[in-house]
Amino acid sequence: MNKILLAILILAALPLWAADPDPASILKAVDANLTFSSSYSVTRMVINGRRSSRTVESVNYAQGEDKFFTEYTAPPRDKGTKMLKLGDKLWIYDPGTDRSVQISGNMLKQSVMGSDLSYEDFMEASKLQDDYSASLEGSASYDGRDCWVLLLTAKKTGLAYSSARIQVDKARNVILHEQLFAKSGKLLKTIRFGNVKKVGGRWYPHFVNFKDELKSGKGTEYYVDEIRFDLSIPAATFTKAMLKK
Repeated sequence: MNKILLAILILAALPLWAADPDPASILKAVDANLTFSSSYSVTRMVINGRRSSRTVESVNYAQGEDKFFTEYTAPPRDKGTKMLKLGDKLWIYDPGTDRSVQISGNMLKQSVMGSDLSYEDFMEASKLQDDYSASLEGSASYDGRDCWVLLLTAKKTGLAYSSARIQVDKARNVILHEQLFAKSGKLLKTIRFGNVKKVGGRWYPHFVNFKDELKSGKGTEYYVDEIRFDLSIPAATFTKAMLKK
């Protein structure tokens, strides 16, 4: 083939090879990697205070985006505390008082067990592509992984965070770093993901560090000791009767 013609063909193809992906497609791939019909997990949450740290253990069940049940198993002071999410409703059961309280309104902004997570964080479980539009800011390296950097902007009102900047592992379609912002642009929370393992055909982080940027300290460490996806969970698990059982 004529060398000049070959050079023209190569140059013509370069924009196709180098073209950045559609940011919406990246977001869709992230959601697909984390979409499951149900899950069961055993977790530990290390809450770092100013002077000391404590570890809270729990078992958790989830079904789709709307149903979530947690029972805290340790330490003794928290054992038996339960949390139930049904749609946009959330209840907490306190074994000390034998009462269930619905968490709503400004109460959703309160800390969960003194951690850097709020009840709002547990409530927002819908797909990213449903809540946010995405624009591609470029590429970056995070923890040795090549990532896409996306800026997310809320599509609707009422979300806990108006925007977010995420770094998505290009090869595994999993978020490794996330910054969450208020409407004013103030950084509210930073989340770092690690120890990513393949479970049931999907990549899933087994370590997360949540840092409330409005608080001092090292943040809250979240460890996933066991997780299973797409299993059968009794319907009774996601009922208010389970709170006192």
